[in-house]
Amino acid sequence: MPTDYNCRLYLISPERLEHPAIFADELRAALDGGDVAAFQLRLKGVDDAAIARAADTLRPVCQQRGVAFFMNDRPDLAVKLDCDGVHVGQDDMSVEEARGRLGPGPFIGLSVRTEQQAAAAPLAILDYVGIGGVYGTTSKASGKTPIGLEGLRRVIQVFRHRIGNFPACGIAGITAANAEAVIAAGADGVSVISALSYRPDPAAAARELRAAVDAALAKYAPRVPAVGAHGHVPETEL
Repeated sequence: MPTDYNCRLYLISPERLEHPAIFADELRAALDGGDVAAFQLRLKGVDDAAIARAADTLRPVCQQRGVAFFMNDRPDLAVKLDCDGVHVGQDDMSVEEARGRLGPGPFIGLSVRTEQQAAAAPLAILDYVGIGGVYGTTSKASGKTPIGLEGLRRVIQVFRHRIGNFPACGIAGITAANAEAVIAAGADGVSVISALSYRPDPAAAARELRAAVDAALAKYAPRVPAVGAHGHVPETEL
């Protein structure tokens, strides 16, 4: 299990994977360049057996390359399927309950889209937040209005007020063309689906996107996250 990772380029699977073995080839190509920092298996509308089959196919691809493998929504499956962490939404199991099921080791990420949610996020037991959706996207049908760059900036300011800095990636509709604006708004990285999935050359797409993120971080005063057990200092210690 990786002991660390970063939010610079976080890849999420498409919601449906009818052929995990085919997607595994794309995942290998995207990961082989070392540009992707973490991968999340996010399947909707399928049973646990299908999720398990996909995890058993894709998890080794990540493990062989030292890339953290996250399960979406399901701490129970994250434990059962030997995942490195879990990502939960505001309408899923609470972070506190997820941490109780996972124990102290695995990573936990949380989706955040409002200043109120940012103010209530239990940072001492979280490892990162995914903020958005920033832009409109067809990859993830949330039915919610994008928060835009200004919404992203406001949410990040809440975290900075609380803890100084906290690992955060922008989510939804992000490409190599607009990644700089997301980083300029305060994000530490980007989380993507279609920007890498089903691309003719996943390795080239990952390389281009990571280069855009890295260049933007260098340009907009690099932010060094506080360091703790999972890459940050609990709020109570500040």
